Amino acid sequence: MTPQAATDYRALVMVFLNGGNDGNNMFLDLNQLTTYNNARTAAGLAIGGFLPVSPATGGSFGFHPNMPEMQSLFNQGQLAMLSNNGPLVEPLTRTTYQNGTGKKPLQLFSHSDQVGLFQTSIANAVSQTGWGGRLADKTNGLNGGASFPSNVSIAGVNLYLTGVDTRQLAVADSNTPLANVLVLSNASGASASDISSRLTAFNQLRSLDNEFKLIKAASDTRSSAIQTDNALSSVSPTLTTVFPNTSLGRQLKQVALLIKACTDASAGINMKRQIFFTQIGGFDTHSGQINGQISLLTQVSQAINAFFLATGELGLQDKVTLFTMSDFSRTMQPSGSGPDVGSDHAWGNNHIIVGGSVLGNAVYGTYPNMTPGGPDDTDGGSSPRGRWIPSTSVEQYAATLATWYGLSSADLSGVFPLIGRFATPNLGFLSQ
Repeated sequence: MTPQAATDYRALVMVFLNGGNDGNNMFLDLNQLTTYNNARTAAGLAIGGFLPVSPATGGSFGFHPNMPEMQSLFNQGQLAMLSNNGPLVEPLTRTTYQNGTGKKPLQLFSHSDQVGLFQTSIANAVSQTGWGGRLADKTNGLNGGASFPSNVSIAGVNLYLTGVDTRQLAVADSNTPLANVLVLSNASGASASDISSRLTAFNQLRSLDNEFKLIKAASDTRSSAIQTDNALSSVSPTLTTVFPNTSLGRQLKQVALLIKACTDASAGINMKRQIFFTQIGGFDTHSGQINGQISLLTQVSQAINAFFLATGELGLQDKVTLFTMSDFSRTMQPSGSGPDVGSDHAWGNNHIIVGGSVLGNAVYGTYPNMTPGGPDDTDGGSSPRGRWIPSTSVEQYAATLATWYGLSSADLSGVFPLIGRFATPNLGFLSQ
């Protein structure tokens, strides 16, 4: 059933930490600090100076020392952490994982496969559509008659935003003004009259043979591009919020500018629902993890904080939810030793959720027992790695975000076909 046009605005913004972010160093259960140090200090992979927080949900936790902005947002109740989340076909225990009675996700610990499972939210099959694309397919009616693309990437075309009917718009970061992100060439150097006549002829050609499916699809794509270019060429949004001049900072600034353009009544774009994709790479830290994470997590923390402040400037803090995903976390045990030590591919990870509708100052999911070879580790024996079996699935994580966005309960299984295998489709970290 097609939903009626929405009266409010809502947006989802993914920040994908490409390569597999080590969530053990990003957000630590401080009650397990001794276990953490025992596993990582000797090899040089442990860090100190975690920024402490005391969640309303209990316990004592700490953010990476280079993420003071995230500590502050957490304490303000604008940020929540989801612990030990990852792809699952069904709930697994160490016993069902090891004895083979439990169904496992496709190609565990493989970069490309696990990126796909986070972006499709289907852990038992290869999908040609992403959950953001399927979500847009099901909720397209919420945008009423607006013709602007609902799904926008600032980091290239991706699987996450790909739907059956939904076309994603891929644009450059804020170094390119919105008026210039789509350049439609129309006989450069020709006279105004020639350009006008050629455009008229071009539009007439596009109206021919539309009874053929492929020709109509091509024509529709060109029409959408022209409409989108016209819409963006007519706006010049500005922000007073200062963003860091980093790749992620510029991507999130462009998202904020697009949101301003698409919600400004004078611009006439009038979007009600949008889904955005941004990405920062470099998290495949087989070596050099300590210094690598210092730089990367500094960028993540500063850029996300600036974006949250910008949504406040726009008066939309409770209408925009930003969240992180990554290929996987990394092994608790180091992959070597010395000044360039790193870690290997793992599974369950910790993720950040930020926004005015986030029920923050809280940790959701169950933080893993960090003992290598312990009850939450995939491996036992004499050489455990410390790969945490997720306590919540990507399906549950994404379904919680999608429900807040406006997906009906009737359409939930159409977007998330495995969601019925888990105890709850909503993890409760968003005010509905």
